[in-house]
Amino acid sequence: MANPFYAPPPPDDGSPRFTGDAELGFTSLSGNTNSQTLIGKTRLTWLTGDITHSLRGEVRNVTKDSETSAEQYLIAGRERFDFSGPHYLFGFARWEKDRFAGYDQQLSVIGGYGRQLIDSDLQALSLEAGPGYRNDRLRDDDNEQLAVAYSALAYRYSISDVADFEQEMSLEYTSDNTTSRSLTALTARISSRISLRLSHEIKQNSQPPDDASERTDTTTSASLLYRW
Repeated sequence: MANPFYAPPPPDDGSPRFTGDAELGFTSLSGNTNSQTLIGKTRLTWLTGDITHSLRGEVRNVTKDSETSAEQYLIAGRERFDFSGPHYLFGFARWEKDRFAGYDQQLSVIGGYGRQLIDSDLQALSLEAGPGYRNDRLRDDDNEQLAVAYSALAYRYSISDVADFEQEMSLEYTSDNTTSRSLTALTARISSRISLRLSHEIKQNSQPPDDASERTDTTTSASLLYRW
C-alpha cells in the first residue's frame, strides 16, 4: 500500500510480491443541469527484498453544461528501503498537471527518512520528512526552481474486520508558497477484492499564481475500489 506522496505503512511479512488497486468514481446529471464527474486512480506495488516500489496515476475531470471546470492529472513513482526495526528511507518523483491551478505543470523530486511509530493489527502510524526539489512551469513565464522541505504522516485504524479509517497528510514548504494535502477515507470491503470507499481530499496552496481561481481544492467522492 505504498503511496507516492503520503507516508506509507510498511509491507506485512506475508505480503505478496506484486499487488495493485484501481479506484473509479463517476457521476452524471442531466435535466436542468448537465454535468459529469470522473475520478480514476490506479496504483501498482511490488517488492524486491527490503525495497518497496510503487507507481501511481490519477485523473480528475469535471464538466458542466459542456464546459470543463476541473481537469487534473498525476503520475508518481516511489521507492522505500526498510531497515530492521521501524526505520526506512524513501524517495519519490511526482509529475502533476492542473488546468485551473495556475501552473502549466509541476515536477517534484523528494527523499528522506521515515519512522513507523505504531504498527499493530488495530492501528498504524508513520511519519516521514526530507528535502527535495520542485520545478514549477508557469504559463507565459519562466520556470521556477524551488527547494522543498517535506513532511508527511499516515494513520490507519481498523474499525472492524471489513472496515478501515485512514487519515493521510503532507506538507511541502518552499520560499514561494506552502502546499498542504489531506486525505480522509473510510473503506468498507464488499468482497475479498472489491471495496466501497468514501473519501474527502483537500489540497491548498498558500500563494498560487495570479491566474489561479482558488487557493484550496476539495474533492468528496464515493467510489469502487478493486484490488488484486
